[in-house]
Amino acid sequence: MPRNRSNTLTEAELRLMRLLWQMGECSVQDLVSAMPEAQRLAYTSVLTTIRILETKGYVEHRQEGRAFVYTATVAEQDAQQSEVRHVMHRFFGNSRERLMLALLGDVDVSRDELDKLKQAIAEAEAAAAKRGAEQEDAE
Repeated sequence: MPRNRSNTLTEAELRLMRLLWQMGECSVQDLVSAMPEAQRLAYTSVLTTIRILETKGYVEHRQEGRAFVYTATVAEQDAQQSEVRHVMHRFFGNSRERLMLALLGDVDVSRDELDKLKQAIAEAEAAAAKRGAEQEDAE
């Protein structure tokens, strides 16, 4: 039985997406050239991976002369959110609370990170309160 195709990104796909997000649009040769020497993949490997990314809906191409020029169709932040939702669903039963508790249980959480998390929670609380008030007004 064939494996189900995953919409999450493999390490190789993520490396290419990071380059596309950084560079904007580029050819396969541009991607190969932009890779650090120690991590450089063969042209055919990059071409295969970029085609997989296109199948997954992360990139699209247009023809420029004889070359295809690829562009990311998914913003980096949207891809991050998708991956977090995937991890939350797979490991934490779709519970944000369980995910956050797992993150906070890491002994390496710094004071600065905790302060930023508190700020993000305060902003989320304010946004939720605003949505609640708007829903009450609409009723």
